[in-house]
Amino acid sequence: MVAAADADRTLDTFPKYLLLNAERFGDRPAMRHKDYGIWQSWTWKEQLDEVRALALGLEAIGIGRGDKVAVVGANRPRLYWSFASIQSLGGVPVPVYADSVAEEMAYVLDHAEVKFAIVQDQEQVDKLLGIAEKVPSLTHVVYDEPRGLRDYDHSRLHPYADLREKGLAMLASSPEAATRWQASVDAGKGDDLGIMLYTSGTTGRPKGVMLSNRNLVTSALHGNSFDKLDVNETTIAYLPLAWVGDHVFSYSQSYTAGYCVSCPESPDTVTEDRREIAPTYFFAPPRVFEGLLTAIMVRMEDAGPLKKRMFDYFIELARKVGEPILDGESVGLWDRIKYALGEVLVYAPLKNRMGLSRMRVGYTAGEAIGPELFRFYRALGLNLKQLYGQTEACVYITAQPDGKIRADTVGLPSPGVEVRIAESGEVMYRSDGVFVGYYKNDEATRATKTEDGWVHTGDAGLFDAEGHLKIIDRAKDVGKLRSGALFAPKYIENKLKFYPDVKEVVAFGDGRDFCAVFINIDLESVGSWAERNNVSYASYQELANHPEVHKTMAAHVEEVNRSLAEEELMKASQIRRFLVLHKELDADDGELTRTQKVRRSFIGERYGELIEALYDGSTEKYVETEVTFEDGRKGKLRATVKIVDTPVYGLDAKPMQEAAE
Repeated sequence: MVAAADADRTLDTFPKYLLLNAERFGDRPAMRHKDYGIWQSWTWKEQLDEVRALALGLEAIGIGRGDKVAVVGANRPRLYWSFASIQSLGGVPVPVYADSVAEEMAYVLDHAEVKFAIVQDQEQVDKLLGIAEKVPSLTHVVYDEPRGLRDYDHSRLHPYADLREKGLAMLASSPEAATRWQASVDAGKGDDLGIMLYTSGTTGRPKGVMLSNRNLVTSALHGNSFDKLDVNETTIAYLPLAWVGDHVFSYSQSYTAGYCVSCPESPDTVTEDRREIAPTYFFAPPRVFEGLLTAIMVRMEDAGPLKKRMFDYFIELARKVGEPILDGESVGLWDRIKYALGEVLVYAPLKNRMGLSRMRVGYTAGEAIGPELFRFYRALGLNLKQLYGQTEACVYITAQPDGKIRADTVGLPSPGVEVRIAESGEVMYRSDGVFVGYYKNDEATRATKTEDGWVHTGDAGLFDAEGHLKIIDRAKDVGKLRSGALFAPKYIENKLKFYPDVKEVVAFGDGRDFCAVFINIDLESVGSWAERNNVSYASYQELANHPEVHKTMAAHVEEVNRSLAEEELMKASQIRRFLVLHKELDADDGELTRTQKVRRSFIGERYGELIEALYDGSTEKYVETEVTFEDGRKGKLRATVKIVDTPVYGLDAKPMQEAAE
C-alpha cells in the first residue's frame, strides 16, 4: 500500500514523503527539541533543508547505496534526520541501543558490516574506538556533540556540524548538488532496505531484522488510518532509537501523517517535558505506566488525610463508571455528575501531572499489561489501548479499536493483517509489513517465515468468541506443573507486578510440583515507605531483606493466590513459595534485554541455586553473585536470601513432594 504524490513520484520511501511534506505542510512543525530548558522547533521545510545538507556531507565521506550506517544515541532531531539522510543516499540505518555494553555493540556492528556510524557524543565515540579492532568494516564516525573530543585523532572522526556545513556550501555553490541529491531520492524504491533493527536477544544472539521501505510505509499508513492520525497530532520520542516501536511511532508514522515529534531534553526530564508538550498520540510499554502509577501512589502516601480520602473516593468511583463513560455506555445521571466533579478535583490534575492531559490515542505493548493497571488508566478517561506486534511485523499485528477495549485481549487483526492460530496453539500472521528476512541468517528466516509469508510469533494465543486475540504467554514458556495443570509464568508475573512496590517478577513451575517466584522490589516505592517509617537502609540489598518488606510481599502473593484460586485454568499455579531477590535485575548483567524484558533461561542458569532452594524446603540460601558496575568493572554481591512460604486456596496444602524426595 503506497500513495502517489503526483505522476512522477510514488510515495514508497521516507525521503520522498519528506519532499511532499515540505510542500504540503511546509511551515508546520515537524520536530521539537528541548535544550537548556527551551523548546526549539523545525518546520517540515527546515527539516528537509537539514536532511539534504547532511546527506551531501555524508556522501562526501563515502556513504552510498547499500552501506550500513549505525546510529547511536538518545532521542535527538539530528539522529532522526540522519535516518532520512542515509536513506536518501540508498544507505541502510542500523540503530543501536545507546546503553549497550561494548561487547553487545561490537557484535551488532560487526554482524551488520557497518561502515559508518553517526553517534551523539563522546561516550559513544569512546565505545566505538574501544571496539574498533572487533569491527574492521567501520571506517568513519560522525559525532553530534563535540564536548571532550577536541584533542582526539580526527582522521576517522567527523563533527556532524562540519558535514552539515559542507553540504550547505555545496548547495550554495552548485545547483548540481541539489539535482544529484534529488536523483538519489528518486532512485529509492519501496523494495529497498529501509532499516535494519536487531532483536532484543531474549533467547540468544540478536538477529538483524531487515525491513524494506514498503514494509514500513505500508504499516505506517495502516496505523495512521486505523486511529485517524493526521498532521494535527503531536507525540514525544523518548524510547530507544533501536526499538521498532520508536521507529514506527516517531519516524515512519510522522513522515506519512505529517505530525510533529518532540524530543525531551534528557531521559531524566521525560515526565516534565511530556507535561509541557501534552502529546495527543502516546505509546509506552507497561513498565512506564507501572512507574507512573507508582509515583502517584507514593505521593498519595505522603498526602494529608482529607486529600487522601478524596483521592480514594473518586478513584473508586472511576473504577466503577469511568470506563463505561469513556466507551459511551449508559451511566446514571448522578454517577455522571460525580464523575464530572472527580474530573475537576482528581482525574484532570492526575492526567496533567503525568503529561497525558491531551492524549487522544494511547497504546501499550511490548509485554502484557496487568488488567488492573490497564483499567486504572482507562477509568481516568484516558483512551489507552493495547496492541500486539513484533519487529518482524513493523509493529502492527493486532490492535484494539475504539469502543472495543478489553483488558485481557490485544484486539482484532490490524488493517491489512491476517492472523491465525496454528494447531500447536501458536499465533501466526501475514501482511505487507512482514520483514524481508534476518540478515545473514537464512536458517532463522526459514524457521520463522513460511514460503507463503506466514510468520511464527513464538506466542501462544487464542481468539475469543468475538474475534479478539488473547495472548497466553510465550509458547516456549507455557508449560505444565508436574500434575499436568497449565503453567503460564507471564500471567502470574503480571498479577504481582500490578502492585506499585513490585518492579519485576520471575515465576518458576514447569515440570515442578508447584509455582514459586523471584520478586524484585521497586526501590522508589519501597524507599518512600522506608523514609516515612524511619527505616534506615544503605542499599537495595539491605531494603530487600527487611522483615517488613517480606511481610508486605507475602500479603501481595496471598492476594494474588486468592485471585488465581477463582480461575479454573490457573488455580493450580498459586504461588507456594517466594523470595525477594538480593539485587535488581539488570541488562548489564545479562538478566534483562535492552528493552527490559526478562531473559528467563539466563536467569534460570545464573540463579540455579536459589531456584533449587525454593523447591528443596530451604528457609534461606547464601549466594554470591557477580555484578557489573556502571563503569564496566565487575564485583561480587554476597547475601543470605530468605525464602517465604505462602498459603494457597482450594488446593491440597500437603508438604512439598519435591522437598520430601
